[in-house]
Amino acid sequence: MRFDLDDALMDDILFCMENQEGDFLLDTHKGQIIDTNNNEYDDEPEPQPGMKGEGSPPDYNDSGRFIELPEWSPREGFRLMEKFTAGLKNPVLRHELSLALNRNKGVFRFFKNVIEQYPETEKLWLSYKDREMKRVVSAWYNALREEWGLAPIGGEPEDTSSLVLEDFVLREGKEADYEKAAALHQLCVEEMKGEDSSAVFESINQCDFSGGFFITAETSNGDFSGFIYAVKDSCSCLQIRRLEVKPEYRGLGLGKTLLSKFLEKADEKHFPVTIDLPSGREYFSRTLLMEEFKPGVQKFVRVKAKKDETL
Repeated sequence: MRFDLDDALMDDILFCMENQEGDFLLDTHKGQIIDTNNNEYDDEPEPQPGMKGEGSPPDYNDSGRFIELPEWSPREGFRLMEKFTAGLKNPVLRHELSLALNRNKGVFRFFKNVIEQYPETEKLWLSYKDREMKRVVSAWYNALREEWGLAPIGGEPEDTSSLVLEDFVLREGKEADYEKAAALHQLCVEEMKGEDSSAVFESINQCDFSGGFFITAETSNGDFSGFIYAVKDSCSCLQIRRLEVKPEYRGLGLGKTLLSKFLEKADEKHFPVTIDLPSGREYFSRTLLMEEFKPGVQKFVRVKAKKDETL
């Protein structure tokens, strides 16, 4: 009854797991999926203990040959969508998907409609779902192998989320990009309104794009997605003044990719690189440390509240 879980069978199992209309079993002798609701079965089973003789239709109750696929109900699918949504760093998309998940009816359809509006994240979701479902199938298959007295096979499916970045084009910024970059920066300033570091964030980013090092990112459709900009200071260091990504493209690793691309250019010319990290953005320090940055001067800020003039 043993069978090999090759790529073709894995794909068939994944397809049937999501098909809620069929009633599927795996024929372990043939290594193929059988829909028990479909009477067409072009292969007569070999006589087996407990099975009917030659010429009779297969006995689907024979658990020695026909076994159930891994369990995958709408409940498992919903939990997977919840887990994916909770892990998104993009606050705009995370909020929209949460609203879809909180609906009483049509949750799967609304989730699909929302995420289709974000092609890059949709590909990230499809890769994530494929990877998680393959983990379920692999665990199911290895449990069977344990029953057969065989060693488990395979490791964790490859994390393909980074492939999403292939849909972005990174290039040197042009004068035509200045207005788009300025608009994105203004959006980022507005997002920080009310934070103690907002004034500092705005002041350290007051600069003109001309004469600096400017790299932009855009989607394959030409949508301006983010940028990194640096200037040379009096010590011949490149100071990163802006590294900003549109809200709908956050959480995909685009900011890290822009930084890596910029550092490649800086290393070619042996320029030291500095960056000021506003308070509240400490999470990005992990990326900086991975790129061999070291902490420098800490800047402390005191924001004194204005007195109520009506008092």
